[in-house]
Amino acid sequence: MRLSLRASLVAPIAFALGLAAVAAVVLGVQLDGFEAGFWIDEAIAVGIASHELADIPAALRLDGSPPLYYLLLHGWLLVVGTEEAATRGLSLFFAVLAVPVAWWAGRAIGGPRAGALAAVGAAGCPFAVQYAQETRMYSLVIVLSLLASAGFVLAFVQGRRRHLITVAAALVLLLYTHTWGVFLAAGLGVGWLWLRRRGRVTTRDGLMVLAVVGLAYAPWLPTLLSQSRHTGAPWAEAPSLLKLLDVPGRLFGYVTAPVLAIAIVLSWRRGLGRRREAVLALVVVGAAATGLAWGASQVQPVWAGRYYAVLMGPFLLAAATVLARGAGRWAVVALVGVGLTWMITDPPAVKSNARTVATGVAVSLRPGDLVICTQPEQVPVLDRYLPRGLNYVTLTGFVPDPRVTDWRDGVERMRAATFERELEPWLAGAPRGRRILLVTPVIERRPGQAPWDRIVRYRSRQWGRAIREDVRLRPLAELPRSTFPRRPSAIRAELFER
Repeated sequence: MRLSLRASLVAPIAFALGLAAVAAVVLGVQLDGFEAGFWIDEAIAVGIASHELADIPAALRLDGSPPLYYLLLHGWLLVVGTEEAATRGLSLFFAVLAVPVAWWAGRAIGGPRAGALAAVGAAGCPFAVQYAQETRMYSLVIVLSLLASAGFVLAFVQGRRRHLITVAAALVLLLYTHTWGVFLAAGLGVGWLWLRRRGRVTTRDGLMVLAVVGLAYAPWLPTLLSQSRHTGAPWAEAPSLLKLLDVPGRLFGYVTAPVLAIAIVLSWRRGLGRRREAVLALVVVGAAATGLAWGASQVQPVWAGRYYAVLMGPFLLAAATVLARGAGRWAVVALVGVGLTWMITDPPAVKSNARTVATGVAVSLRPGDLVICTQPEQVPVLDRYLPRGLNYVTLTGFVPDPRVTDWRDGVERMRAATFERELEPWLAGAPRGRRILLVTPVIERRPGQAPWDRIVRYRSRQWGRAIREDVRLRPLAELPRSTFPRRPSAIRAELFER
């Protein structure tokens, strides 16, 4: 009996470790952009995490995110350093961890075959691969979404009450990792109400989880309310109804999502047996969370494709459980096609030319020189690659801490800003020989229509024209000479001398 118990405990752990090792190799082969230069979000993340530990929550009041990932990244940076590949190692770690977690969750809900399919999905889908190589929190979000969704099914559908701890703990950690965790928490609440109407759950257990999560999250609520009033996501646009179809496409691939849907339909027709209620509960949770996020974004836009990581848990586990039933050779052919397409699909290796531009002009700058950046969120990227001791001015004035972007009431502040008040004193007070670097965004062919994007484009043209026509300034250089092909978050720089 002792040997049997030991084997029952050791075998799953050994298998999970082996699965993680395989996932590390698979993901490592696909990471083409691991050493590429940072883009806006990554530079902001490293900039915030580079503050003293006690100062990170205060810095996040300017940014709009919860603190858990930044606290973890702070410790990670102390150990591995701040080079691009080193910082992205934390995301790769969570991406690898997501594979055995998906295997465990799928196996617990739908059996061994569902576990294998969920693990393959967590390791191979383009969304997971992309965010395994970005210094952002989305790989961690996927892990917590899987845990919260699995814990919900195990606790409330299968009646395994010890997993009330799983769902509560995962939800608390998710809420402290990404604000969209609120939508998954609400989606789980809708799923619980759906099960309660069917007489499958008790009121006591639901209220217990709600109380634990609410009490644990209460200390962050004042900051969340302040962020929602003053930061939000001013760069986001209100999503159309078509954006709802973007969710499966972004998560599982725009080419492969329809093929995957066909395989799911074929498998569904064979019946799910006792797993039907678990699948329906996951679908209700995922659909409710998506709908709530979409509805909230009609009032105050908070919609972005990278935030779909919060929805990965319910949708991946539901798909894996359905597909585990099998549907004959056509479903197998469809799944093979999905896998092959995933293998040849590469996420964008480079998302910004900021490092190239900044390093090209850095040798021409000296401490005390002025950097005028008409896209405020680019300042942390520039601060990383330009020399120390420069002065940064944006559309909202002087930047006291260039490691952080102050999003608070940003649109209103940029609309109220004037060239004469924000910039002219710096130009008039600059001594002869002072270098001035003008950094402006490269406008995409289909520019965003969010309030932030529109005012940045308008002020960039206005301030750029005023600086180029200023007779006090002598042009020295322009980088890059060509911005083709245009990348997301691309910039151009023009160097002047007083």
